[in-house]
Amino acid sequence: MSSPLLSVEDLSIAFKHESNTLLQVVNNISFDIHEQETLALVGESGSGKSVTALSILRLLPKSLVSYPTGDIVFEDQSLLHAPDKVLRQIRGNQISMIFQEPMVSLNPLHTVEKQLYEVLSLHRGMRANAARSEILQYLDRVGIKDPKNKLSALPHQLSGGERQRVMIAMAILTHPKLLIADEPTTALDVSVQAQIIQLLKELKNELNMSMLFISHNLGIVKKLADKVAVMQQGDIVEYNNKQRIFLRPEHAYTQTLLNSEPSGDPVPLPDTPGILLNVNHLDVEVTTKKRLLSSQKKKIVDNVGFTVHQGETVGIVGESGSGKTTTALAVLRLIKSHGDILFDSYPIQHLTGKKLLPFRSRIQVVFQDPFSSLNPRFNIEQIICEGLTTHKKLTKAEQEQALIDIMQEVGLDPNMRYRYPTEFSGGQRQRIAIARALILKPELLILDEPTSSLDHTIQKQIIHLLKSLQQKHQLSYLFISHDLALVYSMCHQVVVMKEGKIVEQGSREKIFYSAQNEYTKTLLSFLDKPLKPKNKTFIHADMVNNKDKNEAKVEEQVDWTDALLMGKSHRYVDN
Repeated sequence: MSSPLLSVEDLSIAFKHESNTLLQVVNNISFDIHEQETLALVGESGSGKSVTALSILRLLPKSLVSYPTGDIVFEDQSLLHAPDKVLRQIRGNQISMIFQEPMVSLNPLHTVEKQLYEVLSLHRGMRANAARSEILQYLDRVGIKDPKNKLSALPHQLSGGERQRVMIAMAILTHPKLLIADEPTTALDVSVQAQIIQLLKELKNELNMSMLFISHNLGIVKKLADKVAVMQQGDIVEYNNKQRIFLRPEHAYTQTLLNSEPSGDPVPLPDTPGILLNVNHLDVEVTTKKRLLSSQKKKIVDNVGFTVHQGETVGIVGESGSGKTTTALAVLRLIKSHGDILFDSYPIQHLTGKKLLPFRSRIQVVFQDPFSSLNPRFNIEQIICEGLTTHKKLTKAEQEQALIDIMQEVGLDPNMRYRYPTEFSGGQRQRIAIARALILKPELLILDEPTSSLDHTIQKQIIHLLKSLQQKHQLSYLFISHDLALVYSMCHQVVVMKEGKIVEQGSREKIFYSAQNEYTKTLLSFLDKPLKPKNKTFIHADMVNNKDKNEAKVEEQVDWTDALLMGKSHRYVDN
């Protein structure tokens, strides 16, 4: 076999502290990437994946990082010991990188054209006029619609998928030999994820690239990788080809990762649940300026209606921009809307100020990104108890006891209540956000993508926590997510939204097994594997109509995928 394009040999990475001590975060790891090969580096946050990737291009600050052992060799050239002049020739030209969060990586003050031109100017010496045609070609290649009009756009004017595509275009403009993709699909919708993965596959073949793909999403890794290296606490605990890792994992941690996919069923509903929230004919309009003295109104939520029963979870799914979060903000009365919003049979649509305040404590929300929704200047006690000071009149001792009780309930150590958000992991911060909402003992909790930025192992813990809290307190959830497997595990009812409208809604079984709308079917097609109900047996529809059900010949143990391949209509019955 030919020598590898990139070879990481017995590499250790440590960070220097003020006391001149070293904290080692990566321990003697080794792996190779050959030409036109994709290696996936997987593991939880903090396992050392991104630190390893940044070390390949020597992007970690020199004053803080140390490499006690090992080397990184690219085309027989040591990168750890290469002078800055050599590194500048390799960075961007031969090794490019797509960073995890494009909104942070792209300059918010520069247009798309200016940022892409900077790459061509620095690495290929092109002038502006010649560069424009090249930029348009690559924006079109990565699937940007109407690229000419996007040249003058600023990053905030693009969708999440468009920003990620711009980052990919920026990375491949120089035709690199190795592309490092650090979590390039995190927090993207399933349809956009699928498009990005397909795009990376096509570009890899077209440009004969190799790829280091970093992700905690094993479903994506399965579709893209040739080899997989599993990292845990700075060690590579398993390293093999994709088939061996997914079919016969040897290490216990690899098995834990593979078993962390969302699973299970929603919590049982109460015997006679009443309606807690009833939304009818909900409209949300925004005013957009068309010309200097004229404006135009546009509906971003159009005639939306649904109900949430006591103890029930209703999921809202759809792509970015479909109106999911806007609908939730309207229910929370945080944005203006038209229509009927009845909470516990009481109309709250037109309530304001003090009249709305009693309902605020009964409807709480957990946002997508706990880091940005927690005040970094407050400690955890101040954050969790902030609502109590507004809505409840408690003594200091009663408030402290309520804080301790809720922290214990969500799995946090009460002794950590004097720490600040930066001192916690992503999973712990999400538990803090849940505790802040639940300390007021709400009846309805709106969960806006509460696990999208978390590793699957942490995600599983949060979902288990939400289910146990729901069962204990008979909570109702309005659950917004683009993760359909998660929705299947959590929700009793599902609402599918597209372009501000509901295109389909119904029970979990109806949506996942007999969807009627083409858009719903398209979303379901992006599931990594078809879902099938537990303890169910599939029966041909014509058999169900038979008067004597005892004569119906039941096809036992028919897999859902096989049922689809039969090309006949099916339904399922309880065993």
